[in-house]
Amino acid sequence: MATLILVRHGRSTANTAGLLAGWTPGVGLDERGAEQARALPGRLAGVPLAAAVTSPLQRCRETLEPLVAERPDLPLHTDERIGECHYGDWSNRKLAELAEEPLMKIVQQHPSSAAFPGGESMRAMQARAVDAVRDWNARIEEEHGADAVFLMCSHGDIIKSVVADALGMHLDLFQRIHVDPCSVTAVRYTPTRPFLLRLGDTGDFASLAPRPARAPDPAASETETFEAATEDGGNAVVGGGAGAA
Repeated sequence: MATLILVRHGRSTANTAGLLAGWTPGVGLDERGAEQARALPGRLAGVPLAAAVTSPLQRCRETLEPLVAERPDLPLHTDERIGECHYGDWSNRKLAELAEEPLMKIVQQHPSSAAFPGGESMRAMQARAVDAVRDWNARIEEEHGADAVFLMCSHGDIIKSVVADALGMHLDLFQRIHVDPCSVTAVRYTPTRPFLLRLGDTGDFASLAPRPARAPDPAASETETFEAATEDGGNAVVGGGAGAA
């Protein structure tokens, strides 16, 4: 079966504002995200792609624009099933504020039972994303052969849930996975089992270095990312977070 390259969208304006964007319209890449998108064609230069599939959301479409510009013959498709989780009433709210919601403990520790008010369950999110991957795998293999490679540009929680499925992990463990903006994750599917080839690869290891000590700054609370707000508690970054600057 085909090899899937999963690309998380570049850093967005919601990431840097510490917001859980969800399907909020008008959320595009920030300056750093646009820079990440421009670097993507070079990072994938040696990889022949049979097709690209994108989430319909603006930040994903913008991430693929430089790649499609350099590969004008690359077929580009849109699939709503790999769009962001429908966070419902949580959409466009500050992540530091959502960290205080009782539901966040369920999202972190028992996501298979979590359903967002006015939105969807995390279980449904994973099911639609995995269905999309399986359908596209079959289509790409039928049209281009078992050695074909294709790309999907999606979102942090979607990619984490697909990786969990590929590893045979229960959804309750998927918060142990982290993927940075514009990172590359690769899964090779075979008739018997998938193989995880890359996970969250940005080519930049600066984020692995210890964080410098920070003096308390009351003014920072309005723009602090969820990753920073919860780094001492071991919580996963719902919605993906901003990653390294």
